[in-house]
Amino acid sequence: MTHGPYTHVSMSIDPGHRPRIGISFYASITRARARVLESGRPYLVLESDEADATVSTTGAGPVTAQDLEVARQIFNAAARYLADCERLHAEHDQATGSAA
Repeated sequence: MTHGPYTHVSMSIDPGHRPRIGISFYASITRARARVLESGRPYLVLESDEADATVSTTGAGPVTAQDLEVARQIFNAAARYLADCERLHAEHDQATGSAA
């Protein structure tokens, strides 16, 4: 079974609530980068051929304590994602290497 790449975007609009947009990358992310603008505002962007998602400070303003907490959560989640990918990739290589 082959898994073709795709990006899934959804939007829900409910009366009385703020709209909600979801982006799921099931495609190769072509770039993941972080920079600081000349204004001093940091940002993080994940890009694929179909979509990109950018994270920056609250209201595009100075870094707040909440911004620091979110950045820590992103860092920890990315580290866990990396560890899981490495483990699963090694398990897959081991399984396909033993089967050959």
